[in-house]
Amino acid sequence: MPPSFHPRLINGHFDDPGIFIPFLFEKRALLFDLGDINSLSTRDILKISHIFVTHTHMDHFVGFDRVLRLLLGREKKLYMYGPKGFIKNIEGKLAGYSWNLVENFKNKLSLNVTEVYPDHLISRQYLCQNKFVPVKEDIKELFNTILLKEPALSVSAVILDHNIPCLGFSIEERFHVNIIKDKVIALGLGIGPWLKEFKQALFNCQAPDSEFRVRYGKDNKEKKFILGDLSKQIALITPGQKITYITDAVYSKYNKKKIIALAKKSDHLFIEAAFLENDRDMAAKKYHLTAYQAGRLAGEANVKKYTLFHFSPRYTGKGYLLIEEAQAAFEKYKEF
Repeated sequence: MPPSFHPRLINGHFDDPGIFIPFLFEKRALLFDLGDINSLSTRDILKISHIFVTHTHMDHFVGFDRVLRLLLGREKKLYMYGPKGFIKNIEGKLAGYSWNLVENFKNKLSLNVTEVYPDHLISRQYLCQNKFVPVKEDIKELFNTILLKEPALSVSAVILDHNIPCLGFSIEERFHVNIIKDKVIALGLGIGPWLKEFKQALFNCQAPDSEFRVRYGKDNKEKKFILGDLSKQIALITPGQKITYITDAVYSKYNKKKIIALAKKSDHLFIEAAFLENDRDMAAKKYHLTAYQAGRLAGEANVKKYTLFHFSPRYTGKGYLLIEEAQAAFEKYKEF
């Protein structure tokens, strides 16, 4: 059965880090880190609803301008999350441009920016028509690892040490609704937007004996079903996906404990492997992981699959050494 999330690295192993996660059957995506995003199409970027930034070093944040440029003049709400100082960084970017004509735009673009602290969140909203001046007072909320919670999914974060606060993220689906296409077709229904509404009804715990209307086809035909009966016919409910993203963190007891807890039993862990273990002193000095450390963390977190990225350019042409080293550590520490 196809998964709901289809994460992929934005760039190659030696280039700016980040993953793009489009949703199945939805014109929506999430972005983790905002470095060089030129490999993403305009169509991909316009799908993004939420951007999660680990920290604002240039290779994780330089893509902000491209996102903003593409969204100007469009009806869009974009939500962004980052560590302490993130709001100041966003405002610095926005202050670099003149906004004397944006009040003429008919469509409303809003940026909703959240800064993550150990025990609370601070959020601020900016409207394009208001020349990106904050429109309301800051909103302060308690933080207990959950950044985003929707009926179908949640996104969690932990604060890691990169000699500055750096966030690690995990997205988890409550459960996965596998659509059996043959059964849908057998009922005379087409694959379309109604499936999103159907899944939403299940995630919202709508009563199984309630009526569910399916509108489909070019003529917007309608059929009525009992939700529970339709679910039994066209859907298979399985455990949800869990995807974790870790980058730019020194290997320490503090970080190790947090990373393993966040990534525990992930279906897919994306984790940096900047250096070889022989260069672990350099890795520690630069607050990065070695490939061996990345593989060990993946193994101790008992993840199903992992992907390495953020290789140091000193290993250009020798990326296979990082991959081999991580795999050896993964096999040593994983609970099979």
